[in-house]
Amino acid sequence: MDRITKSLIAELLANQELESEGISKDFEKLVNYCVVSNEYSKSFDVGIITVAEGGDTGIDGLAILVNGQLIEDKDEIDGLLERNNFLEVTYIFIQSKTSSNYSGGEINTFIFGVKDFFSEKPSLVRNSDINKLAEISDHIYDKAPHFKNNPTLKLYYCTTGKWVDDQNLLGVINIGVSDLEQTNLFEKVSFSPIDAKGISAYFRKTKETTSTTICFRNRITLPSITGISEAYIGLLPFEEFKKILSDDDDNLINVFEDNVRDFQGENNDVNSGIRNTLNNSDSDLFCVLNNGVTIVASSISPTGDNFTIRDYQIVNGCQTSNVLFNSRHSEYINSVNVPIKIIATDDDEVKNRITLATNNQTPIKKEQLASLTSFQRSLEQYYNSYTGDSKLYYERRSKQYNSDSSVLKTRIITVPYQIKSFAAMFLDIPHQVTSFFGTIVNKLNEGKAQIFTPDHVYSPYYTSAFAYFRLETIFRRKYIDASYKKVRFHILMLFRIIYGTGPLPEFNSKKMDTYCQKLLDVLNDENKALEAFKKCIKVIDDADFDKSDKQDIKLLSKTKSLIAQVNELKI
Repeated sequence: MDRITKSLIAELLANQELESEGISKDFEKLVNYCVVSNEYSKSFDVGIITVAEGGDTGIDGLAILVNGQLIEDKDEIDGLLERNNFLEVTYIFIQSKTSSNYSGGEINTFIFGVKDFFSEKPSLVRNSDINKLAEISDHIYDKAPHFKNNPTLKLYYCTTGKWVDDQNLLGVINIGVSDLEQTNLFEKVSFSPIDAKGISAYFRKTKETTSTTICFRNRITLPSITGISEAYIGLLPFEEFKKILSDDDDNLINVFEDNVRDFQGENNDVNSGIRNTLNNSDSDLFCVLNNGVTIVASSISPTGDNFTIRDYQIVNGCQTSNVLFNSRHSEYINSVNVPIKIIATDDDEVKNRITLATNNQTPIKKEQLASLTSFQRSLEQYYNSYTGDSKLYYERRSKQYNSDSSVLKTRIITVPYQIKSFAAMFLDIPHQVTSFFGTIVNKLNEGKAQIFTPDHVYSPYYTSAFAYFRLETIFRRKYIDASYKKVRFHILMLFRIIYGTGPLPEFNSKKMDTYCQKLLDVLNDENKALEAFKKCIKVIDDADFDKSDKQDIKLLSKTKSLIAQVNELKI
């Protein structure tokens, strides 16, 4: 293995706080992280997508992306379908070899393993990781009537050598891709051989923020505005606008994190109307019929008519942008000009005001505003008040910390895991957190329990996140058997009940800060935290609770029995 690849592995292990498992497994983790990071812009645990050895059917890494989310449980599928009314699915299969050679036989074995994964009668022995992912996949295909298109299938075969377009290997690949296409399960199948140089390029991209360069001729420069470094309005030809939406492989990129509405599909009146306009001979009317798109960037660098925008998000125009992207092959699309507003600011308050002001045409649900409220910004500042081993980073936006090499990935808490850890630990609903996080928020805010409420103190949010971080660290170091990861949110709940002093205070009470500090006193000592989590595991082992039974994990009655048992122990 070359020195550069070795150094990349060392950096990944350090940044993810992972112990080396030997050069082969370490290389698998590097490749899995690099490949999926270039398809999925949010922070994730590389362990989620790495398949255990033995019964892996020739697959080293597998990620299933649905509506832009990395799926860990089939319950998330139902939540996304309820939210979006459609499913857009991408499968990413990865095989990694530390050999510098490309083997036609091993490529064939990899492709056969992928085919077997989708077979209704699989012939290969499957381990628990493959079984779980296959169950998720089966659940996805059960929802096939809701597909926007058939799923996209992407295969990546990676070695430490150099790819030279060998005709024999290309023949093996083309036959394999053709076989997969003939299953009629996929809209598109691609196979990408990645060599050492490609892996290095992928790794560098994981550190970059979103940027693109467009030719913006038809524009007006806005006058000086407080809090805004520069701003422009104008019309952008679709061919230039597409550069804002897609990567070099013509994939839609995630630039909608700050947009308060997810894409709602093309079956509603507004979006179907946009589509009809784009697919008719009078598509040039689009620029006067549509309200346009608002983009907020950290910086804009104009050179003549060429504008480079960096770290940008589409804060208004998610529906328009998605329909435009889906219509990119229309014969009339080149007549389309998109009304556009591009604003550069580093002021979070200004960004939020722009987002809320440009999205006030229709009512917005609470969970859609969750990432935009002042509470979220203040919570991030609360995280920042901790230092040393207590330091965590709250990631409100995807790629927020990508360019900062000093930030350990394991210490990044995303909004979904903040929601899940808080809901499990302080609201006693670990059985519900397998759902899509937006569904969890929606259910909570419709009932008595609330989350991200303006009068809440921040300590329980940070405490639950730190407990999650500490427990995940213990799993990574293999101090607790990995089989208990399935019930990690039940463990968080039990930890709070066992080590919390007195009744749980109200979330808007200062008493909550004192309550949480007692929990943090345990969590800040690694040895005490390990013993505490082992005590929680003993409660689970002694209870009528099967941690391997997926239904037990999701039952309210089982959660209640755990709570009753641990309360008896406290008495």
